[in-house]
Amino acid sequence: MNDMTGFVSLSTVAAVAGIAVAVMVPAVAMGRAIAAALEALARQPEAEKSIMRTLFIGLAMIESLAIYALVIVLIVLFRNPLIEYLGR
Repeated sequence: MNDMTGFVSLSTVAAVAGIAVAVMVPAVAMGRAIAAALEALARQPEAEKSIMRTLFIGLAMIESLAIYALVIVLIVLFRNPLIEYLGR
């Protein structure tokens, strides 16, 4: 196995591990945010609009982290700049 094959294999394994972590962590964070919002709604139902607006903004920010991680993993898998460097 030459250096290029090993590097590509290692990049693929790292990308798979990265996307696995990058999906699990925001999922847990979303679950905690929703649970906290439901608890807040149970305590103060009159503040529903404010709580829901804040919840949706927070969920969008959490989801953007997963999307950024996905973009980085796709770059590593399909257009890795180090492959050209090793190919010389």
